[in-house]
Amino acid sequence: MKHIFSEYAYGPGPRDGCWWDETIAAPEWPRLQGNLEADVAIIGGGFTGVSAALHLAEAGVSVALLEAKFPGFGASGRNGGFCCLGGAMIKEPGLTRRVGAEAAAEYWQAEEDAVNFAASVIERLGLDVDRHSRGETQLAHRPKDMEKLRRKAEAAAKSGTEVELIEAGDLAAKGLGGPFHGALTFPVGFGLNPRKYLFGMAAAADQAGARLYRESPVTALKRGARGWELTTPHGTVTAETVIVGTNGYSSEDLPKWLGARYIPAQSNVLVTRPLTDAELDAQGWTSDQASYDTRNLLHYFRLMPDRRFLFGMRGGLMSSPAAEAKARQRNRADFEAMFPAWKQVEATHAWSGMVCLARLRTPFVGPVPGQPGLFAGMAYHGNGVAMGSYSGMMLAELAQGRSRVPRVMQTPLARFPLGPFRRILLPPFYLARSLADL
Repeated sequence: MKHIFSEYAYGPGPRDGCWWDETIAAPEWPRLQGNLEADVAIIGGGFTGVSAALHLAEAGVSVALLEAKFPGFGASGRNGGFCCLGGAMIKEPGLTRRVGAEAAAEYWQAEEDAVNFAASVIERLGLDVDRHSRGETQLAHRPKDMEKLRRKAEAAAKSGTEVELIEAGDLAAKGLGGPFHGALTFPVGFGLNPRKYLFGMAAAADQAGARLYRESPVTALKRGARGWELTTPHGTVTAETVIVGTNGYSSEDLPKWLGARYIPAQSNVLVTRPLTDAELDAQGWTSDQASYDTRNLLHYFRLMPDRRFLFGMRGGLMSSPAAEAKARQRNRADFEAMFPAWKQVEATHAWSGMVCLARLRTPFVGPVPGQPGLFAGMAYHGNGVAMGSYSGMMLAELAQGRSRVPRVMQTPLARFPLGPFRRILLPPFYLARSLADL
């Protein structure tokens, strides 16, 4: 496997200190030993792959899932736990110009459908995922951004969507204390424990008959006389259909088509010790709302049911122990700047993971061009809890000859310029977006 980052990014270092690991033990999937056959083979044991496995197994399809590390190793087991609208990194006017109003509206509806889908899975399976928050709240970090939120509220009202616009003077009463200039709450979205959600789906998939394997990295993928042949260190899988759901942890050559068609980017998270009522009152943040600010390189944060506070940020372009330490320090500095009453509060846990960016800034779910029986779903731009789960279900349908994939998401991933050196595109891109946030 060829990776765009150094191998440090794909090892234990970045996730060392992940809070979610302490909340629920990972299931003991076996390693693949020997040779087996399946109707569908899945590469990747995150939201996309596990959701696909669940829905295929429930439909009576023979399925084998291969995870390179352990369940929840990648972004699905170490994200911020925001089950919310998102998946694309393009704003509505830009997407409308690119694909037209009808296809754009179809995609935005899919983002909402993805959240509702995840909620339905949780309810149907009876999963305890520490769910909280009614919708998601965006907070203006500048006065001019509050004007944008007012325009969003007006547009939502015209479309019949019930949102709540909160002026700066009313934030304290809502328990949203901080350096903000107002807020807008959308009714769609909620917070959860992503590891409990993932493992709950995995347990249901296992019960339905899916074969799930850990520490079974696919080292080779080729089309043979009997279908696709997937090679692992200690066995092989032969399958008529293959689904690739590796997202930010993808390789350049599995399949080779993926080379230069995605860019992983880091996201950093910290979690504090449980906060006392006095500490919450001192800052004026008592809300359980899943929240984020209006920056391009946004911060996302929420008070969890156990009164720990989660705070994350986009950014981090290098991968090494030194770069990891620097990113964690920056995240801590931003946390203290935004919530100064908690400067002395210990962050007991901190970690990072990789999101996946696409050149067209929209997710992809569909067949790999020129490779019959090979499908992929990825590029959720840091919003994979809902969209990754939804994409897994859609990939399961594609594997069975059905499709409900929005037209926008059917567009194959485009290659980035500079090929294996495309990461050098990120620093100027991030700098421009950071300057726009000032």
